[in-house]
Amino acid sequence: MNASAGSPRTNLLDLAPDEALAMLAAFMRERGQPVYRASQFARRLWVDPVSRIEDAQELPASLRNALLERFELPRLALAARQSSVDGTEKFLFRLHDGEAIETVAIPDGSRMTLCISSQAGCALKCSFCSTGVMGFSRNLHVHEIAGQVRELALLDPPIRATNIVFMGMGEPLMNWKAVGPVLTVLNDPAGFGIGARHITVSTVGILPGIIALGERTEQFRLALSIHAPSDELRQQLMPINTKYPLDEVIAAAKAFDRRVTFEYVMLGGINDAPEHAAMLADLARECRAFVNLIPLHPGGALGFVPTPASAIQRFARQLRARNVETAIRKSRGVDISAACGQLRVERIGRRPVRRAEHDGEVHVA
Repeated sequence: MNASAGSPRTNLLDLAPDEALAMLAAFMRERGQPVYRASQFARRLWVDPVSRIEDAQELPASLRNALLERFELPRLALAARQSSVDGTEKFLFRLHDGEAIETVAIPDGSRMTLCISSQAGCALKCSFCSTGVMGFSRNLHVHEIAGQVRELALLDPPIRATNIVFMGMGEPLMNWKAVGPVLTVLNDPAGFGIGARHITVSTVGILPGIIALGERTEQFRLALSIHAPSDELRQQLMPINTKYPLDEVIAAAKAFDRRVTFEYVMLGGINDAPEHAAMLADLARECRAFVNLIPLHPGGALGFVPTPASAIQRFARQLRARNVETAIRKSRGVDISAACGQLRVERIGRRPVRRAEHDGEVHVA
């Protein structure tokens, strides 16, 4: 396992915690170091992270230098930090190739929810979402997704997540190759140790990814971006409905056999009529889904107006009258464009957008 001169260093943050520990243990044995040194440093990846290998002061300097020659802990460059009047914060990270992503931290009492990104941009072009307007650049790597949580934990004072939602930039189930291992990093006690029921993966309905998520033994949560209760209307709002029609998405939600949430953005005069409530209630009851009604926020694509607050309340009552558990999402971070559907990085001086297929599209195990 000795690295030859000039060979690339191993990125420990792209590995699952047990894989990183095994690699570190082998490294320690090679150097005649006690095995406990591997566990000692492995904690510095996620549990009690350090900015640099050199900062793991509990290790001898000679060992830190040796680790530095073999391994790396790449950072995400924090380019901007914005704070909302409601306490929500938005972080802009620059990646090694110049791409940029956004992460949102949402405090709520003792909870700290991080809304993380899984792709640079998004290829789905949902008509009401600002992220889709910027197009798709590439899938993120494991260390770039989990690294968003790590970077906030490295701040002074640190921001430590109690809950994670994959509701930032991109479609997580079109990057399962990375998202699958990230879920392990987030949940594993040797990673961030966040309970699986506090980790939600949001998708427009990528069926292979829903199946892969459902095959995990951990109780991760699934949120489905429904946004319309019929194929005809959903097709107009979400082009992906051609590939994954609504009835197939609902069938997958039923088979998931865990708590499912329907995400439903309220579009004035489009999807907020009483007949829409009745149809949505039928779908929700079919897979015992909880419905989250989302006010339309500024910054999405043009051509839509928000459903008035009173009409959203009425729509919620109509769902509850049909025995569907319903909530109206409280808008957070609107003033810093950190709310649902608002995340967007302007592409100034960046390479052209690509089709998702150019980056592997759906990465399902």
